[in-house]
Amino acid sequence: MFFNLNHAQNFTPGYIMVLHTFGRDLKWNPHIHCLLSEGGYSNDGFWRHVKHFNYNYLRNAFRTALLNELEDRIGPSFKKVKAKCYTQHKQGFYVYAKPNLCDPKVVAKYIGRYLGRPVIATSRIDRYDGDIVTFHYNRHEDEQYVEETLPVMDFIKRLIRHIPEKHFKMIRYGGLYARHRKIDSKLHRVISKEKHRIYRSFTQWRTSLFLSFGYDPLYCSECNHKMEFLELYYNHKRVPLEEMYEKVMSKSRGKRSSA
Repeated sequence: MFFNLNHAQNFTPGYIMVLHTFGRDLKWNPHIHCLLSEGGYSNDGFWRHVKHFNYNYLRNAFRTALLNELEDRIGPSFKKVKAKCYTQHKQGFYVYAKPNLCDPKVVAKYIGRYLGRPVIATSRIDRYDGDIVTFHYNRHEDEQYVEETLPVMDFIKRLIRHIPEKHFKMIRYGGLYARHRKIDSKLHRVISKEKHRIYRSFTQWRTSLFLSFGYDPLYCSECNHKMEFLELYYNHKRVPLEEMYEKVMSKSRGKRSSA
């Protein structure tokens, strides 16, 4: 979708994907939550704002990408199931997306808590007597209040099925947010080396934030005071952050002047 904005410039957004395997009733319900930037950077560092998304395209693109990935992993035996999925889901796979009209800081705080939450909050567990567990939830379809009572072992079974395997990644970063490891190569369109150097270099993180969002992370947004003391360990050496920043900036200025 972003790539179609300009094929030559290859506009790339940033996105974070979080896998949840549970529904409100604790049953198996795998789905993905995705945070997507409202715009993307081109290869030459130009930002293009995108406020409205084509959700029909998103549903169809999600269906195609997921089915192709499953076929690559499962093999030719998946082709019949794949064809059936296209027949039964002509409008694409389900994508729930609506614009957020709240303050961005409020939205970010809410989503941060929501994505990182456990399978069930203790506030939803109403009673436990050693044998029986009673919990409640609002049904997703109609927000109807539902109270459910289970034997304790059945309740535990519903919980432990959502424990991921060791080292299994539940969170993925793509596009501008990606770490660009080989394992993530299929998750995002590869951006240019120049763009990677500008926006993803660890040693230029302060410059990247300033170029991307227009503020200096070392200055307080409330009182405008600069951080007086902050140090990092870089190449096993204790280096003041300010010194590291000045070295990076001087090196960057030298490259631009030589060019």
